[in-house]
Amino acid sequence: MTALPDHIRAGLASVGPKSARVTEKPKPDQAVEGFLALAAARLAPRTVEAYRRDLAHLSSWLQRSPADASTDDLAAYVAQLRADGLAPTTIARRLAAVRAFFRHQVLLGTRTDNPAATVELPKRRRKLPRTLSPAEVERLLEAAAGTTPVAFRDRAIGELLYGAGLRVSEAVALDRQSVDLEHRLVRCLGKGSKERVVPIGREAAEALRLYLVRGRPFLERRNRQELFLNARGGPLTRAGVFLILRRLAEKAGLEPERIHPHLLRHSFATHLLEGGADLRAVQEMLGHADLATTELYTHVSDRRRRELYFQAHPHARRLKHAPQARK
Repeated sequence: MTALPDHIRAGLASVGPKSARVTEKPKPDQAVEGFLALAAARLAPRTVEAYRRDLAHLSSWLQRSPADASTDDLAAYVAQLRADGLAPTTIARRLAAVRAFFRHQVLLGTRTDNPAATVELPKRRRKLPRTLSPAEVERLLEAAAGTTPVAFRDRAIGELLYGAGLRVSEAVALDRQSVDLEHRLVRCLGKGSKERVVPIGREAAEALRLYLVRGRPFLERRNRQELFLNARGGPLTRAGVFLILRRLAEKAGLEPERIHPHLLRHSFATHLLEGGADLRAVQEMLGHADLATTELYTHVSDRRRRELYFQAHPHARRLKHAPQARK
């Protein structure tokens, strides 16, 4: 690690307490609250809440309003986060909130610069997404076989997560009008309230049809618009979907702690690309703003192809014994 400049080392010593030890809740800051109010109109509630926590943490560390921070203050803050052992992804998330806040300040004219714009971040290693094999997906979905309303619901949610590659937040936010079974399409709202239409296969469409006819009417207690309902008739939550998949994983003989909704989304993308789907088309179906995010799945496909090659091709297998040279 390169040595820190003297002014940043001084900042670590004098600006605020060690970041990991920040426990005091800061007083509401007018500049931050104004930023969050505007952000709430265009960002998801979870994103706004994350911004609130990250800016509150910075405010506690600085022991003053973030609006007054300098580039040296923020560089010292990032250096302290690294010293505390926080993951590069966590540091990047915190600085993203700070950068967005100062962009807002510049737009308002209260500042002429964005002090966070030039702060360097630790390098991040992009991990390849984990996926299930097609056979493992089939085992997971078959575990939902049954004729009870809950079984029809569990099969439908599993087929939809895998068949359309939806985020779990998108799936639980669907209403009854979001699904067009005749044309096999699902309309959902993704990040930033961006709407997209995703096709679904015959199996997902059939699972949804059975759920709507033989499952949902028996779960509904009141006239609700949400597509997926829990056993008490209320809307199914993200946590509820996690529990459903883990229960199915245990029944299917898979590792429950390994199974989560996003794993089915990863599997959806990887299996499409392995089947020859166009990268741009997969990007649109996933709702990725950046093609580089979708390209990660091509690396998964390449790795799997190499593994299959070395397992299957006779000339790719390692010899157990090296041939002895003839005398």
